[in-house]
Amino acid sequence: MNAKEKNLYEAKAKVLKALAHPTRLWMAEQLSAGEMCVCEFVDQIDADFSTISKHLSVMKQAGIVEDDKRGKQVYYKMKVPCVMNFMGCVEAVIESNAKAQAALVS
Repeated sequence: MNAKEKNLYEAKAKVLKALAHPTRLWMAEQLSAGEMCVCEFVDQIDADFSTISKHLSVMKQAGIVEDDKRGKQVYYKMKVPCVMNFMGCVEAVIESNAKAQAALVS
């Protein structure tokens, strides 16, 4: 692997790592439906503003989301919404694994 390829794989891993947390993954799925205020996440998740903001910051640093400050509120939206397209494939892997496990006990 040359240096350019290594940089590309490191960038890909950064995106995947940012989504590799249940709360951030849920937040990304919510944002794929449209922009949301940080306060809306606080209302829907049992976490405080600082925790929500940290999760959003991780996703922002990875280039997944972007923010827009409006007065005292900060709104987030997906920067590249297609990043969530791979979830169907992930769910297919989960289903395949479940079927294989079920076959072992049947």
